[in-house]
Amino acid sequence: MSKAKEIHENVITIDTHDDINVKNFTDSINYTQDLDTQVTLPKMIEGGLDVVFLIVYTGQDTLSPSGYEKAEENAMAKFKAIHRLTKEYAPEQIGLAVSSEEVRELHSSGKKVAMIGVENAYPMGTDLANFERYYNLGARYISLSHNGHSQFCDSNTGEEDDVWLYNGLSELGEKAVDEMNRLGIMIDLSHVSKESMMQIVRRSKAPVIASHSSARALCDHSRNLDDEQLKALKENGGVVQTVAFSSYLNTGKHEARSEYLQALHNEVADSLGLQWYSRRERYTLSEAEQEAYKEDAAKIQQVADSLLKKRKDVPPGVDVGDLVDHIDYMVDLIGIDHVGISSDFDGGGGIEGWQDASETLNVTVELVKRGYTEEEIEKLWGGNLLRVLDEVSEIAEKF
Repeated sequence: MSKAKEIHENVITIDTHDDINVKNFTDSINYTQDLDTQVTLPKMIEGGLDVVFLIVYTGQDTLSPSGYEKAEENAMAKFKAIHRLTKEYAPEQIGLAVSSEEVRELHSSGKKVAMIGVENAYPMGTDLANFERYYNLGARYISLSHNGHSQFCDSNTGEEDDVWLYNGLSELGEKAVDEMNRLGIMIDLSHVSKESMMQIVRRSKAPVIASHSSARALCDHSRNLDDEQLKALKENGGVVQTVAFSSYLNTGKHEARSEYLQALHNEVADSLGLQWYSRRERYTLSEAEQEAYKEDAAKIQQVADSLLKKRKDVPPGVDVGDLVDHIDYMVDLIGIDHVGISSDFDGGGGIEGWQDASETLNVTVELVKRGYTEEEIEKLWGGNLLRVLDEVSEIAEKF
């Protein structure tokens, strides 16, 4: 533990994927407080998490001007929220960085660091000039799709029904790859289809990243990368950020635990005369219904948590050991220089031992147990990602 703590303090820890809700970025409710979100400044301080990529995420809608316009409003609101946190609400605690140099400067000054990733280029519509606009707002990585085919490329979700729009990149998507290379934006592969990913890697003049994906050989989910994809990523010089999302790490453990918890929550809800909605079911509720449901959900969760501590038949949950199993596998396959770490906190991520930012040290503890050196842990926790960011920026300067 003492060795892990020393290493954890010495290295810069970067989590490349943390979702946000603009409601938590106001003058009265924000990350300076210990909110019930998985990431806040107090939790980052407690867990020794130095850098978070806060995510400008927009879901998929119709490939139409009206869909793009509505999505852009959402994206702009999230950009503004991140800027407010770093410039108005907590500038003495956290700063916005757009380069590895700024990350190191802010870290040396004792501040936490925010960076910006864009999950889904859908809000940009068909105007490639928006990539430069997003870059100027601080975006340093962008994924070309999410859960659904976008105007730029096919999504991994096409595997469900084997229906594809382009069999990879669209013509607009090819131009987007070139534009991101020109600007110095890292291209994120975590939600695109395999064929999209392979075409992006072949076309890109710069290294790419998978901001929150794991190894498909260990967990057969379309959001993970298979061995061919991982080797292509290595050849490209990129990095895959292993993600602490239980269903992407160990499907068997995740499903057994989920079924047990669903039954327990239903049992508790029934005893309280309430209704329990699973995470997936909550997405079907309107925003107002979701807000109204929060109080009931908290009551059910509180009782369920107390029962869990007493029961002996609870299936084990996916944990930090499962996360590092994926790190081990990918390091063995493609090398220590091409693997990193992400949580997907506040977007479904979180595993036993790393449920929120306050528990970040536990990942380093597990890495030390597995025999990783300080130099290797520094690469996994952010060194590799910053190296890619530098290379992407250097290539952009040659355009």
